[in-house]
Amino acid sequence: MTIRLGMFDSGLGGLTVLRRVLERHGSLQVIYLGDTARVPYGSRSAAEIRTIASEVVSWLSQHQISTVVMACNTTNALARDVAEGQAGVPVVGLIGAAAAMVRESRVGVLATPATVASGAYRESIEALHPGTLVVQQACPEFVPLIETGDLRSDALRNAATRYLQPLMEASVESVVLGCTHYPLLVPLLNNLLPQSIRLIDPAMAVAGQLDALLGKPVPGGLDQPLDMGATRICVTADAEGFADRATPWLGQRPRVELVQLQCQVGAF
Repeated sequence: MTIRLGMFDSGLGGLTVLRRVLERHGSLQVIYLGDTARVPYGSRSAAEIRTIASEVVSWLSQHQISTVVMACNTTNALARDVAEGQAGVPVVGLIGAAAAMVRESRVGVLATPATVASGAYRESIEALHPGTLVVQQACPEFVPLIETGDLRSDALRNAATRYLQPLMEASVESVVLGCTHYPLLVPLLNNLLPQSIRLIDPAMAVAGQLDALLGKPVPGGLDQPLDMGATRICVTADAEGFADRATPWLGQRPRVELVQLQCQVGAF
């Protein structure tokens, strides 16, 4: 059976998951949906998030996918059950995978307001590692600023400084990047944090979890350009702008299609 991953996020962030999966496993059939018409998800209500998840997974299901990868922490936190009920195929999420990576006893979590309000990261980490101190920080400014494509702006640096302050005051030993947009900020976060604090990227954990489906990692994958020949990237708004903003992260300018979720689009 041909393996085809369906992957989604509100915008650029899920590309961090796509990149880690392709680095680890080489060329794959992937259909990626960035719901850019409704970015950011993290400031929306739980009811809105659940409706969005249903629409997105329904759209992906029209494309003969064999597994759904929820490349979005907010929908993972608030609507994983919706995705599982809609997909009809296995669903892989980020939060449990990230929680399994925790080794420290004092952990910070940077996430969207909706993800923080859900308590999903705290619950998952405490379930796997009882007694761990979990300090969550909502970061409402991050996704809109990242989506502009300017990762060196003063506004982004100032926001990061504010959001990290409570974590530093709590003497955290690691920080979970609890939104798939946030790995794009790793250079900035490393500049602002002590070297002793470990950053945990859930995308790395998901790529590893997919070994069971996709097989062993491709040797030397990290040293090769991404093979995106079998990857299809779709967005719900601003296809050309999305391609421009995605280029630095992917190392190549992707071909991006504009789609409408209520209309079925032809398969590969």
